[in-house]
Amino acid sequence: MGKEPRKPRTATGRRSGAPTISDVATLAGVSPMTVSRVINGEAKVRDATRETVNAAIATLHYAPNRAARSLAGGGQMRIGLLYSNPSSAYLSEFLVGSLEQASRSDVQLVVEKCDIGDHEIEVAEHMIRSGVDGVILPPPLCDSRGVLDTLIAAGVPTVVVATGSPPADTAAVTIDDFEAARAMTRHLIELGHARVGFIIGNPNQTASQQRHQGYLAAIADAGLPEDPSLIVGGLFTYRSGLDAAEQLLDAKDPPSAIFASNDDMAAASVAVAHRRGLDVPGDLTVCGFDDSALATTIWPELTTIHQPIADMSRAAVDLLVSAIVHRRGGGKDANRHVVLDYTLVRRQSDAAPRRRPPARVRA
Repeated sequence: MGKEPRKPRTATGRRSGAPTISDVATLAGVSPMTVSRVINGEAKVRDATRETVNAAIATLHYAPNRAARSLAGGGQMRIGLLYSNPSSAYLSEFLVGSLEQASRSDVQLVVEKCDIGDHEIEVAEHMIRSGVDGVILPPPLCDSRGVLDTLIAAGVPTVVVATGSPPADTAAVTIDDFEAARAMTRHLIELGHARVGFIIGNPNQTASQQRHQGYLAAIADAGLPEDPSLIVGGLFTYRSGLDAAEQLLDAKDPPSAIFASNDDMAAASVAVAHRRGLDVPGDLTVCGFDDSALATTIWPELTTIHQPIADMSRAAVDLLVSAIVHRRGGGKDANRHVVLDYTLVRRQSDAAPRRRPPARVRA
């Protein structure tokens, strides 16, 4: 007699009662996008795959939430997601969460690339003309005032995600980037690191500023001097992380720990350390931010701040659907601001600093 399928775990590790599109995809051995295509009756799916997915749906008793469609007046909602993120790991997790929640809410998700500085206003206007009912803006577009103003002027409900400074006229889903960075820096100081290098994220994102300020606050709390040589700029890309780590480790008095503003730059810092023959964490501690899939696919696995990326995207879809339903009912936008919890996750990339030999005194 076969075992009953286990209920899926939530992001916090607890078992939940309702299966998700990701659970169906895992059981069927396909991608969440394929499951979404089967559910929506699209033709571009092989019959064998369709049967496998339908069997998984039946086994898990999965059913999309039809409430959004009925509340919206019988027509399926179409919501847009504009993206322009250099981190494929971050974007992948964000898309999975968005697709999953869109399927559960029975809304169609329209995904379009929109690079900042590359006609982003025109891309936003094109999405508006396509007839979407609302738009989600993950970073870095969450901080593009031009895109936001374009959507607001057109009367399109919008939710920004992971901005460090949520605008009052827009709904938002965030974490407390300042306190998260402060907690990680404090953790490194408590391990015994007196020289903590910091790689700032892209200056076009307000979350970068919040994480930088959190780092500085922890340094001040500990009574350590603020050393400009320990702070270098990055762009949230792996390439920029390589350059930043080289700059920090080339310093006359290099740091014993590097805290990077995202996992991509942290992974690059680990690579630079290995290339220089440094042991991580024996010779150099390296920590990141996000807890994307990259954090557990490199060696050693990264100590990092867990930002619940998929949960944030799910919350954004839910918030946007509610806003659209509310507006269709004649109400005004509430512009709610949802703050989710972060977690400091310790793995193998951090340790107490080794004692350095005392400097020789010249005669």
